[in-house]
Amino acid sequence: MNENREVTSKKEILDFITKNPTCYIATIDGNQPRVRGLLMYRADEDGILFQTWSNKDIYRQIQQNPNVELCFVSHNGSKQVRIAGKAEFIDDQKLKEEIVDKRSFIKPWVEEMGYDVMKVFKVINCVATVWTPKVNFKQKEYIQF
Repeated sequence: MNENREVTSKKEILDFITKNPTCYIATIDGNQPRVRGLLMYRADEDGILFQTWSNKDIYRQIQQNPNVELCFVSHNGSKQVRIAGKAEFIDDQKLKEEIVDKRSFIKPWVEEMGYDVMKVFKVINCVATVWTPKVNFKQKEYIQF
């Protein structure tokens, strides 16, 4: 997808975030927002998958408040796709094994700590909005998926 082209559909949003899997995730810690970088695993019509670890603050924060927002940015910074939704815990050993298989950098952590500390979430009930310089001062449009 051309990074300067407008994103107007669910399919285009999924294509964009699949091509730009590094994102920022915002969670709530009490009444304080917390933001950090994250590498999304997969996105489709059912939601956006990512993994984290049970000893991380993000895991505790999502348990306390599952409402999150993700922000995906194009390589040249000319486009952002923000997605708000609810992070739902996924207890699926085969999915964990698939993630470790595809992300070899995770393997040493799993070998040291075990699969139990690995936590997988799917962001569901997603609502996306797209920012580009062209729409900077326009009213936001929302796309649900």
